[in-house]
Amino acid sequence: MKYLKEKRTLKHLLFIFLFFNFNTIKAQNTNVNQDPKFEQLLNEKRKINSSITINNRYKIQIFNGTSDASKKTLIQFKKENKNYDATIIFSTPLYKVWVGNFKTRIEAERNLNLLKKKYPSAILIKPSKQ
Repeated sequence: MKYLKEKRTLKHLLFIFLFFNFNTIKAQNTNVNQDPKFEQLLNEKRKINSSITINNRYKIQIFNGTSDASKKTLIQFKKENKNYDATIIFSTPLYKVWVGNFKTRIEAERNLNLLKKKYPSAILIKPSKQ
């Protein structure tokens, strides 16, 4: 009787060992074929997410319009102003170009006055959490 229990236990242990061992081997042979542009897209998304942090900071909206026009505005702005963060935000049905990340309203208003020379329709905004 004792021999049969040991034999069953041994079979169970052998089964468990083989089951986990084969699963490990199977998992090691898994290959993921990923399009190289996928990583680029993820990096862009991470960059956008980090630049649009919705918090208690002020931003300046320099453009409000179509997708193509907002892209052109953003590219032109980034060429001329290397010291500002800038991003495009989509708010149905328009695209907006937001620049800066200012702690205080005074700092934001100073920069708004400078930017209004080139972008007369620029406005000061404080994004709210949605």
